Amino acid sequence: MALRRRQAQVPLLRLFQTMAEVRAFEEALGDLYRRGLISGELHLGIGEEGAIVGVVDHLRDGDSIAIDHRSTPPLVARGTDLQALALEMLGHPEGLCHGQGGHMHLFDPDRLAASSGIVGAAACTACGFALAHQQQRAGSVAVAFFGEGAANQGMLLEALNLASVWRLPVLFVCKDSRWAITTRSARMTGGSLTRRARAFGLPAAEVDGHRPWAVWKAAARAIDRARQGRGASFLVVRVKRPRGHFEDDELVRVARHPREALRESRRLLAGTLGCRGSEAGERALGLMEVTRTITTAMGEQLTPSHDPLVVTARRLAPQDVAAIRSEATRKVDEAISAALAIAGAPS
Repeated sequence: MALRRRQAQVPLLRLFQTMAEVRAFEEALGDLYRRGLISGELHLGIGEEGAIVGVVDHLRDGDSIAIDHRSTPPLVARGTDLQALALEMLGHPEGLCHGQGGHMHLFDPDRLAASSGIVGAAACTACGFALAHQQQRAGSVAVAFFGEGAANQGMLLEALNLASVWRLPVLFVCKDSRWAITTRSARMTGGSLTRRARAFGLPAAEVDGHRPWAVWKAAARAIDRARQGRGASFLVVRVKRPRGHFEDDELVRVARHPREALRESRRLLAGTLGCRGSEAGERALGLMEVTRTITTAMGEQLTPSHDPLVVTARRLAPQDVAAIRSEATRKVDEAISAALAIAGAPS
């Protein structure tokens, strides 16, 4: 009965407030990257806010999170200092990890949060956290975030098995964007991910990440189960990935400027006309596959019906939405400006 009451009181205003801050920070990082102030690749979590915040909202002091290469949204949602995060992106010694972690290898000991660029590693890390909770901090839980492209990693499957056998207090959250870098997941993953998890004896559910309240309710059941010592759960959250695998993703660029891609395709097609036999057939098939992938990517834009912030805002008062977005922007701008000043970079 208590759980039912809790589920009926979804804190939409709080969820939107956190999502707005996450989105504002991610967009600010994208701007820093385009200005050449962040080196290497940058994997943003724009579009995943509902999946992240709907889960993290249930966490409390003593809980832990293991994160994949899209590491900043869970940390922002968990309350990690924004200025320290920004300085880390800039490679500054005063950053969260002294400027040595970058955006894929972030650690916040105060919040028991750890990220890794190794695909599938979050599940193993979460099991380690959960085992420690089980032995030393009863009632605490661990959460692992990873993409569906990691679902075929052997260590992730081993983690599911271990969590089941040892009844670890962990929630595995699979963010399913249907893309594994630039490959459609359906072409590399067989069967159902929820059925796969159930084969290990884990309760598993699938939920729409564009509806944060639905994620919140599903996470409530799984996290309450873990806190009660009843073991692990598996949650598949459907999300959109409008920015591609990383910033300046070539596939996204082509999808957004299809005319340029069409001109290139015509050039390649003309090249196949001079080939004969199997070579011509192979080139034609390859060109068709590239065209199909580009066409599919064109449908990955974050439309209002798939944007978790827009969908949630429709359920709130307009004045509250405006005030929350304004405050989120102000807070992020202050943190970014302070970080740039410390790093001696132009604001």
